[in-house]
Amino acid sequence: MEKTDDSIKEIIQRAKEGYQIAFSNLVDTFWNDVYGFQMLRTKNENDAEDITIRTFSKAFDKINTYDENYEFKTWLITISKNLHVDLLRKRKRSLMNEMESRGDEVKRVLDETPTVEDRLITEQNLANLLQDIKKMKPHYQKVINLRYFQEMSYADIAKELNEPVNNIKVKLLRAKKLLAEIIKKK
Repeated sequence: MEKTDDSIKEIIQRAKEGYQIAFSNLVDTFWNDVYGFQMLRTKNENDAEDITIRTFSKAFDKINTYDENYEFKTWLITISKNLHVDLLRKRKRSLMNEMESRGDEVKRVLDETPTVEDRLITEQNLANLLQDIKKMKPHYQKVINLRYFQEMSYADIAKELNEPVNNIKVKLLRAKKLLAEIIKKK
């Protein structure tokens, strides 16, 4: 079902008001546009998916800064492009540091480095981590539990929670960020 400009504006307004279903509608509507844009730029499914998830996460964090004089899709693509540039800069810095210190050992896969949030989460002992998780909203607790403690795939979690896989990815990214913030505040 193709959404009209007016219905998109209405969904954006509801998202600004904090309605989760509006965020889901925006992900469903614009996921393919952002993902396709990143596939053309990165030529890598993992990078394209990661940047697309981060794009929606950042867009939802900054939804109130969206200027309705511009197309929402254009705003998302701009965020996505900037995230890709940031990723390239980060990788270039990392590669240069690695080359200086290790020479030929540089040929490792850069994708496998855990994010700052991942490192913070794994550094905590389990008891403290469980206490921190309990401070989160129940839907974030649920996705963290299913992904990290029950080791379910995105597809299995989506089936379990009866939600699209893209929503699960965005929720999990948000949950990890929130959990990292809770841990940092200690």
